[in-house]
Amino acid sequence: MLKDLRISVIGPGAMGEAIIGGLLRRELVSADQVLASDPREERLREMQARHGVRVTSDNVDAAQWGQIVIFAVKPQQLKRVLQPLRGLLRDDALVISVVAGATIGTFAADLDHTAVVRSMPNTPAMIGEGMIVWTAPDEVDEAQRGWARTVLSALGHELFVDNETYLDMSTALNGTGPAYFFLMMEAMIDAGVHMGLSRRIAEDLVLQTMLGSVRYALQSGLHPAQLRNAVTSPGGTTSAALSELERGGMRTVLADAIWAAYRRSVELGKQG
Repeated sequence: MLKDLRISVIGPGAMGEAIIGGLLRRELVSADQVLASDPREERLREMQARHGVRVTSDNVDAAQWGQIVIFAVKPQQLKRVLQPLRGLLRDDALVISVVAGATIGTFAADLDHTAVVRSMPNTPAMIGEGMIVWTAPDEVDEAQRGWARTVLSALGHELFVDNETYLDMSTALNGTGPAYFFLMMEAMIDAGVHMGLSRRIAEDLVLQTMLGSVRYALQSGLHPAQLRNAVTSPGGTTSAALSELERGGMRTVLADAIWAAYRRSVELGKQG
């Protein structure tokens, strides 16, 4: 699908490098098909040493070179990065954004280019286990959608949605979601240490329990409520623990957190 296509990655930070690494690891492209652009010479040397890709410190060079141009900069940097590139992309180029909150309209207006894919990956993409939600307007043709699907699949599981408003919602779930799980892991591990377990044992218990629970949920095909009921005996330890979580308002707090992430994603889009 990506044979002989030139791919520019503007902003090879953690997510940009994850894309490069995933593409190369899955042998979807060769290193000489990829150009990484970053103003920091040290970062460019790292990209060359780790992946053998082409590098440049000039975003204009990257924008004009790529048939697929991937933007992986921080939201606060986006306007400064996009405006000097207005009108410089190839007519047939595909833009792929992994910038949180940045709308397709922002890219189209600032670049004067309408073939834009907006995506929302998450941090497990660093190891090829991400959940990536993406969308595209009618201006992105079928061939370009195939390119986007292939590029994003290098990060994990990709899911296309036909409404851009779903991207802000997915930001609050899959984009920000890993932080919720990491916080829960941290709290459970600390509780184990407080009870008297060593930190190493507590970490092993918590991480494998979470991993196994997710795999079990995926394979069972059952609703989480059914799975929870199956391990909750009347008057047992699980029942006692869940009672405390409900009393503490865990569901409400978590829902409020997700809504806060959603509202912030919308705000970031408006700022663009």
